[in-house]
Amino acid sequence: MGIEIERKFLVKMDLWQALEKPEGKHYRQGYLLNKEDRVVRIRIAGDQGFITIKGAGDGISRIEYEYEIPKSDAEEMLERFQPEGIEKIRYRIPEGSGLVWELDEFLGANQGLVLAEIELSSQDQRFTKPDWLGQEVSEDERYSNSSLALRPLQS
Repeated sequence: MGIEIERKFLVKMDLWQALEKPEGKHYRQGYLLNKEDRVVRIRIAGDQGFITIKGAGDGISRIEYEYEIPKSDAEEMLERFQPEGIEKIRYRIPEGSGLVWELDEFLGANQGLVLAEIELSSQDQRFTKPDWLGQEVSEDERYSNSSLALRPLQS
């Protein structure tokens, strides 16, 4: 069974805007199933397609299975079946101890929102918090990508 352990934070916009950023990658994703306890997501990340199944969570952990699929299949599924979705630019910034911060700058209805997340191997794993991190929103469902697709939040 796949488990995702993730901490998520708002980003301080003034520090984010001043930060020298690496090249970002465009993401487009939609949800074939978008329920509180389970999600089936189709994602296009650059030139790759993915299908992801996520189950109910326990704190910052949740069941997750992700598989690469042909990009053309992902594009077709998003066109034919996507009732709601999001777009964003993702930036990957190394944390320093082998971990990577993923910063999502949202587009469209969520324009102006920037979230940072870090995937951990255990719920109590330590990591360095950069100055540009704001309030933690790991357990605030409003900031999950599946919620943002249904109910956009502009910061």
